[in-house]
Amino acid sequence: MLSSLAWDWSIDGWIILTGILCAVSASLLGNFLVLRRMSMLGDAISHAVLPGLVAAFFISHNPQSLTMFVGAALVGALTALFTDWIRKAGQVDEGASIGVVFTSLFALGLLMIHWVADRVDLDPNCVLFGSIEMTPFDQLTILGAEVPKTVVVLSVVSLLNCGFIVVFYKELKISSFDPASATAGGFNATLIHYVHMILVAVTAVAAFESVGSILVVAMFIVPPAAAYLLTDRLAYMIILSVLLASVSAVLGHIGAISVPGWFGFRSTTTAGMMALSAGLVFFLAAMFSPKHGYVVKVWQRRLLNWQILSDDLVALLYRIQAGDRVIAPRIRELAKLLLSDTYSLWLVSNWLRWKGQVIIETGHLRLTEDGVSKARKLVRSHRLWEQYLAAFASLDTERIHDKAEQLEHFTNRELRDQLASATDLPDVDPHGSLIPPEEE
Repeated sequence: MLSSLAWDWSIDGWIILTGILCAVSASLLGNFLVLRRMSMLGDAISHAVLPGLVAAFFISHNPQSLTMFVGAALVGALTALFTDWIRKAGQVDEGASIGVVFTSLFALGLLMIHWVADRVDLDPNCVLFGSIEMTPFDQLTILGAEVPKTVVVLSVVSLLNCGFIVVFYKELKISSFDPASATAGGFNATLIHYVHMILVAVTAVAAFESVGSILVVAMFIVPPAAAYLLTDRLAYMIILSVLLASVSAVLGHIGAISVPGWFGFRSTTTAGMMALSAGLVFFLAAMFSPKHGYVVKVWQRRLLNWQILSDDLVALLYRIQAGDRVIAPRIRELAKLLLSDTYSLWLVSNWLRWKGQVIIETGHLRLTEDGVSKARKLVRSHRLWEQYLAAFASLDTERIHDKAEQLEHFTNRELRDQLASATDLPDVDPHGSLIPPEEE
């Protein structure tokens, strides 16, 4: 596949490595932004550092200097500080305070660029989309090897972020879930918060020229959010976010080369495709997560509906057979009685037949011995609940049926015994119907 894409590891390999390093460094910190419900703060910091970049350029007159890096990092820290101050002083929510600071500082940065437009070498497109495709050509010599400068910078940032999380993992975990307990535990949660914000700013600035703000903002939030859907344990969430971010970077570059060709174009921006790949990964997690996935939840609800329908069907057949009906009912007739669609009832009927609880002969249904045994338990549960609700919930006999209908599906032998004991072992329910005895 790679050969068909005219793959050149001396170029494409460095581009992918750059994307992976950016994705990993951002997603490491992004886990705690997601947990603290501060996802937009990463976006705010990524844009609000603009006045810091311009101000640093005024001082250094060199867009590649360390002053630019420090200036942007300081403004990033001030963004977090101002956001927290506005939230407390103005008594507004986190989103509103982020919006005020983000828009104000970003507008200030644009005005500063416009004021000295001829002297500032800051390309807005570069800031937004980056130039990750050009990173292999700006190299440094390290131990005799030519390495792209961006790879070196992002490697240092990734190690710095990883070290911060490893060293302060316990403090970050506690302060993310319960800042008050963190402070009571003997360390300053506020200090941890601001160090975290400074690292977010440093990561954003380090990625500006190479991958642009769009990708770094996406990697701050999307892989951690996808990992959050896949696990409930923080350590696994961090590891998963790093893996998902790396996969997104690889797929993004491959997609940037291959996908446009399907539509008659040569290529597209790699940074944008990496962000899109991260979005697709999140979409898959949102759809198929074992606990939180939409498709999984829909399927589980459908299975529950079928399980309840199967119980209702067995109980209805038991009542019909107890009435000495000569001809067994058909599926369509039962569907009308149970207010179900014919397909669902047909599916449930065949499932019950496979379990050996019903017999289907020329479209007619009849319970087997196993089916009768299951039905007795359901009917006994239903009528015990009716007796219990009438005796202790002060419900009239017209209202207890629907309540008992809901509860009968989740009643086991132990609960039936408790209901029977609480209602003095009744033989009939409030409607006068016989309560089937418990099978030994």
